[in-house]
Amino acid sequence: MSATLSTISRPRRWRARSPAASLTIGLCLTGAVVFCAVFAPMLTQADPLALSTDILAPPAYAHPMGTDDLGRDVFARVLYGGRVSLMIGVFSGALSVIFGVVIGMAAGYFAGTLDDVLMRATEVFQVMPKLLAAVVVVALLGSSLSNEVLVIGLLSWPATARVIRARVQTLRGQEFIAAARMGGASHLRILWRNMLPNVAAFVLVSTTLQIASAIVSESFLSFLGLGDPDHPSWGLLLQQGQLFLQQAPWMTILPGTALAATVLGITLLGDGLDRR
Repeated sequence: MSATLSTISRPRRWRARSPAASLTIGLCLTGAVVFCAVFAPMLTQADPLALSTDILAPPAYAHPMGTDDLGRDVFARVLYGGRVSLMIGVFSGALSVIFGVVIGMAAGYFAGTLDDVLMRATEVFQVMPKLLAAVVVVALLGSSLSNEVLVIGLLSWPATARVIRARVQTLRGQEFIAAARMGGASHLRILWRNMLPNVAAFVLVSTTLQIASAIVSESFLSFLGLGDPDHPSWGLLLQQGQLFLQQAPWMTILPGTALAATVLGITLLGDGLDRR
């Protein structure tokens, strides 16, 4: 009996610890990537755009991650590419969350016709193939960091909007909202002072997941050749490296590992926040 109880209790103890474990691992991975991106000039003296005659050199002391087909230092390109990928991820994620929160709160609070209109628009964006639409729009507007941020951000808000709407619908009938109305508070004040603080946890979790999704979307666009060539990201490095996968596998493996570690870290961070 004691062995059976011990066996049953172990998964429960593991489940209780798992949110903290996800949060810790996510913080470590994300923190390491952010540190490398922010302090890239201190971690390497190499210019990520400088050409040399040392073409497709394997990892060595002079080039810790080797060089590419134009003799550029892969280590420097991975570090500085992290800056581009993280910047696009953060700004795109923030844009999509802001848009989703505004639409979700308006739909959940006012309900009625406005809710129907906003939710139908949300469904249209939700069934739209996001990556395909992003490819078409970026191809039409041109490859630039600002275009990528706008396109990814404006195509990624529906999931956030639906979550926030459901939460606001639950809060709308609470006593403290009725008290605020009786006290003469305007709709905008109620949304800002009463609703928003109560959905802040959902907004934080949604932001982390949107950032991870935006980084993957940007890498997809860059891998297809739609990234900004003047600001190479991890997706662009993968696109360039796949042509030399047999001769210089480090050109693909290293940026791919950095991309996977970043997305995993941010996803675990969001999972840990969601389950706390």
